[in-house]
Amino acid sequence: MTEFEKNCYGMSAKNIREQYMQSITARLSGLEMVAMSVLSDAQELMSFGHAQASDQARKNINIAKFILSEMMDKRESEEMVLVNSDGKEIA
Repeated sequence: MTEFEKNCYGMSAKNIREQYMQSITARLSGLEMVAMSVLSDAQELMSFGHAQASDQARKNINIAKFILSEMMDKRESEEMVLVNSDGKEIA
């Protein structure tokens, strides 16, 4: 885990993909539901009102943003595929 990942997420990007993006919730309900769940966890942590919980809430929000960013990147790369009139991909 890089120093950035530690400070931003509290875990590596690889772990976010494994623990969140490849979870049973992701497979059954989609990544949107995973992001909403992480944000709900952040809201709950914020209600505790102490520094450690606030820092973890910040990290959870960053994890949700990471998931959404990955979704956007995937969607953008899918839209960038060029096809000919027969529907076949163009090299």
